[in-house]
Amino acid sequence: MPVITRKRTAPRVGAFFDMDKTLISENSGSLYMKYRYQRGEVDGWDLAKGLFDYLRYKAGILDIRAFTQQAMLEFRGQSERKLLREARDFVHQLVLPTVYPEAIEAIRHHQEQGHLVAIVSGATKFVVRPVAEALGIKHYLYTRLEVEHGRFTGRVIDPLCFEEGKIYWLQQFIDERGIDLAKSWFYTDSITDLPLMDLVGHPVAVNPDPFLFRAARGRGWPVKFFERPGEAAEFSR
Repeated sequence: MPVITRKRTAPRVGAFFDMDKTLISENSGSLYMKYRYQRGEVDGWDLAKGLFDYLRYKAGILDIRAFTQQAMLEFRGQSERKLLREARDFVHQLVLPTVYPEAIEAIRHHQEQGHLVAIVSGATKFVVRPVAEALGIKHYLYTRLEVEHGRFTGRVIDPLCFEEGKIYWLQQFIDERGIDLAKSWFYTDSITDLPLMDLVGHPVAVNPDPFLFRAARGRGWPVKFFERPGEAAEFSR
């Protein structure tokens, strides 16, 4: 009986990007509050509270899991399809004009090298997916909201795609696609992503917060400073 040998395929290389402050120059949650304010859905007090919560997050004193769980209760019972439509409008109006041109260049570079490019973000798919589509990125990981019969239950699926939760969701992703993290890249601005940066062979700090800047310098990681876009970004491939 002839011996059947199976051809071994080399592990793939990944290029993973955080979204807020890494691919885009703003925080998508803050932009969403601005969008809702412009539509009269929230008032100035809500806007100020949102800014305060963002500052608490940047200072590392916000319980992001409890905050997200509480925030998502507002959408309980709402139609997922309706939010998808609104989110696309929001992303095209306020988010895409904030994409860093250098981020687009980095994405194209990795795609030309044959690397598997993916966004790994703590935001929900309602923001991440239209951003990924605009940038020509096929894969994206995000915080998942529970939906039953086309409507939100108000619950968030654990774990959030944040800190160790990013590693949880990314591990499943790379196992399915045979990606070698030791040869892969990860771009982020935030110290909260340090556990994931420690796992990849090529961590890159992009416009890092002070904590990540210090950690990146101490570890000899490259630090890049992308310039804020002056005009709406171009997304032609």
